[in-house]
This record gives sequence, structure tokens and C-alpha cells, in this order.
Amino acid sequence: MSVTQLRAFHFVAMAGGYSQAAREISISQSTLSAQVRQLEASSGLSLFERTPRGVILTPDGRALYNITSRLFAALGQATNLLKSQRSGAGRLRVCADGVTHALPILAKLRERRPELNFQLVIQNSDRVVEHLLQQQADVGISANPLRDERLYVRPLINLRIGAFVPKTHPWAERQHIDMADLMNCPFVLREQGSRTRAVFEENLAEHNIRLGPVLEVTSREGVREAVANGFGVGVIVDTEFGYDSRLHYLPIRDAAIMIKEHLICLEERRRQPMIADFITCATEMFGSSTQTT
Repeated sequence: MSVTQLRAFHFVAMAGGYSQAAREISISQSTLSAQVRQLEASSGLSLFERTPRGVILTPDGRALYNITSRLFAALGQATNLLKSQRSGAGRLRVCADGVTHALPILAKLRERRPELNFQLVIQNSDRVVEHLLQQQADVGISANPLRDERLYVRPLINLRIGAFVPKTHPWAERQHIDMADLMNCPFVLREQGSRTRAVFEENLAEHNIRLGPVLEVTSREGVREAVANGFGVGVIVDTEFGYDSRLHYLPIRDAAIMIKEHLICLEERRRQPMIADFITCATEMFGSSTQTT
């Protein structure tokens, strides 16, 4: 048994298949498969069962995965510690589903710890959790946290969704709209995996609203440009609209289902100084319990 074989097993278990794991750690699928086979042969255990959609862990595989999760979390912590000691400053990697709440927390943390370096990566809500579990981020802000015993999850803030239209749209003179106004309207939406889209669709179902044609765009900026060019109505969190002279924001009065943002990190890492300070700053800014905007 070697660390290389354990690493191969660990990434296949996280990815749920060999091809995705091979892409994530940049080695060939055949090499990855060989390393897992060697681990199974040397241990005499079957670690995976193949399915049409990939692989699932056997009971022995699940037991080993619990151990490798702690092993590689500790290895990541050791690496970060050594890097920070060498540079004289720590580096906190934040992955969030938007900048609106992440940047104020980081600004407050910088006041407290001016020597820190930061990396901020923006992903959709599902990918934020993946980054944490794959040790690609230290702390995350996401509206779609998994129920996973490996994760520490803390409610941050509740957010309302609204619509936005170009200034040339008939709704541009209105101050608000209702869900019923959306029936059969063309829309511009983010990709599946976006929590804004998921919550919007929950509100549609709650009110039995059917949309017209939908253009799917994979970035916030792309959605804005498509709406500005008349492709349809856009959906956005109220605090993220900002200012755009081409567009008009409309609260949706009866869209009662809200986006619930959460602060997330690995449970075993939440007391690390940098992560603990981030959590403290977030709590000071947004309170000890969930707030609603």
C-alpha cells in the first residue's frame, strides 16, 4: 500500500467514477485504475462496485474513505502551514457563489489580520461544496450546502429573488411585480446548479407558473448582457443587482421562497486560526442567527 494508491482511491471515491477523477488530478484513467487495482490486490478487499453511472463504495470502501478523508485533510493543513511559515503570511482560499457577502467579510478579516493573503473563487452553489470536499478551498459561502458529517455549516443570511428587465421593457415603469405576471414570459436563466435558478423554479412551482422560451447562460455577466439585448426577463438576488443604466430591477412581491446562504468549511478544520477568524468576522457582520434582507 502506498500514498499514491490511497490518493487514487480517494479521488475516485469523491468523483464517483474513474474518468472524472482522472481529469481532476490530471493523470490517465488507465493509470488511476491500475493504482486502485493494486490497492485492492494488496489489501485483499473490494473497495468499489461498478454501476452504469460510475462506481459506488463497498462497506470496506466507505470505511477506508472515512480514513483517507482525514488523511488528506491533514496533509492539506500541513502543506498550508509550511507554505505560510515560509512566506511569513497565511493564505485563505475562499470559494463562494457570489462576491456580495464574501468581499465584506474578507475586508473585515483584512483589518484583523493584514498579513493574510486571499484567493476568492466564484462558482455556482454546487461547485462551492465540491471545492471544499476536494481541498481546493478553505471556506465557502453557498446557498446549497450538503448534509454531510464532514462539513460545518452555519446559516449566514436569507435573500429574496427579483426580476430585472431592460429599460425599454413595458415593466420598466413599474416598482414591483407578482409571480402571476411571469406567466409565459421569455426568460434568461443561469445553468442548472445555480441556486438562484433552483429557488426561482421552486417559486414558479408554488404558484403554478409556466415560463415562455428560456435562454440558459452560464454566467451572471452573460445573463445581464442577454437581458439587456432583449432575450427575456432575468432573475437575480436582490443584493446582487447593483447598478446598470440599461436595466431595471423589480422585486417579486409574492416570491416567498428565499435563498438561504450558508457559511461552510470542513468540520475538522473550523478551529484553524484563519478559518475561525473568517467565521468570527462573518458572525460579527451578519449576527449569530440568520438574517433576512
